[in-house]
Amino acid sequence: MASQSKRSDDPAEEAVAHDPQASVIDFDLIELFFFAYRDFTSDPDHMLERLGFGRAHHRVLHFINRRPGLTVAELLDVLQITKQSLARVLKQLIDTGHVVQVQGPRDRRQRELHLTAMGRALALELAAPQSSRIARALADLQPNDRAAVEHFLKEMVNRESRQQVDQLGLHEGDDASLDALPAVKEEE
Repeated sequence: MASQSKRSDDPAEEAVAHDPQASVIDFDLIELFFFAYRDFTSDPDHMLERLGFGRAHHRVLHFINRRPGLTVAELLDVLQITKQSLARVLKQLIDTGHVVQVQGPRDRRQRELHLTAMGRALALELAAPQSSRIARALADLQPNDRAAVEHFLKEMVNRESRQQVDQLGLHEGDDASLDALPAVKEEE
């Protein structure tokens, strides 16, 4: 009689034991991504919560801050969300005085998005702890290691979206001060 292999009572262990691909899954890095993302977003999440905002608001503020004049269509493309989802978030940001829509100079139907001074201040407040966290993580690395980290993260982006990342830009020496931006009227 042939010997039977020992069976596990744990369904997850049983599934992994019978799945040859499970041994090539990098669970350690997957978990590090989960924990890094959790902590990377935790500080801004607490700040946003005070205002009744969430991560969608954060993303909208971030990308308008990085590219003032971004159109609604371009923002939809970057965020890859539905028009309905963006409309709700954008309306809240406009109603609270963080974002203004400006008629496009070439096409009057287009709406360009700009942060108000209050919106810019919030975007910078949200980015500050994230920037500090990144700086701490990079502090012990060699100067050339930053390029490797940037390369790694860019390789994590779907190939068809990498040009979009380039267009939004990794710009060395970006000035994060309010003085570096043109003034935008607070009213619509």
